[in-house]
Amino acid sequence: MASSYGTDADKSSLRSNYLRVRRTVPARLRISSDEAIRRALRSFDVFRRAPIVLTYVSFGAEVDTRALIEELLDEGRRVAVPRVDRAAHKMAFHEIESLEGLVPGTMGILEPPGDTPALTVPEMVRTACLVPGLVFDGAGHRVGYGGGYYDRFLAFYPGNKIGLARVTQLSSNPLPVGGHDVPVDFLVSEGTVWGCSQNL
Repeated sequence: MASSYGTDADKSSLRSNYLRVRRTVPARLRISSDEAIRRALRSFDVFRRAPIVLTYVSFGAEVDTRALIEELLDEGRRVAVPRVDRAAHKMAFHEIESLEGLVPGTMGILEPPGDTPALTVPEMVRTACLVPGLVFDGAGHRVGYGGGYYDRFLAFYPGNKIGLARVTQLSSNPLPVGGHDVPVDFLVSEGTVWGCSQNL
């Protein structure tokens, strides 16, 4: 894995550093990396067997998921994306039929309109949830954007948690972990899928 900024760095410092690193990656390299990540993900049995794929809608320089969403929907796969309820400080996933019906939500991130039903916990058994992050470590811990929405959702999520990360988003050192942080089960990077060490 790539080097990190050290275990003594707090999450705010890590967040700032990895946001800066992500912005410096040339667009052409981001595109080729994301294509390699998508190929690796598509070949991963846990992902291929999932009855529903829960995925973030990529925003800015995040690992792209929009091409993946369109591919899955074209193949007839079931796809759900998150909607944030800022007042309740929570997030739920809603099944979609296309990207075109999504509307700008928190920070301008596209999400389903409020009148669509959210998936229930029993519906999410054996599903796969693609989790964004600024940096991940080998145990599956991550530093995100600081809102805590994913950790609150993943605390009750019964499926497989899959982090998507370019090699520049992987830390060789353990990341700071809070009491409410929920690690992912698997990491997918360019051409590589591995189970996180906590689950081995």
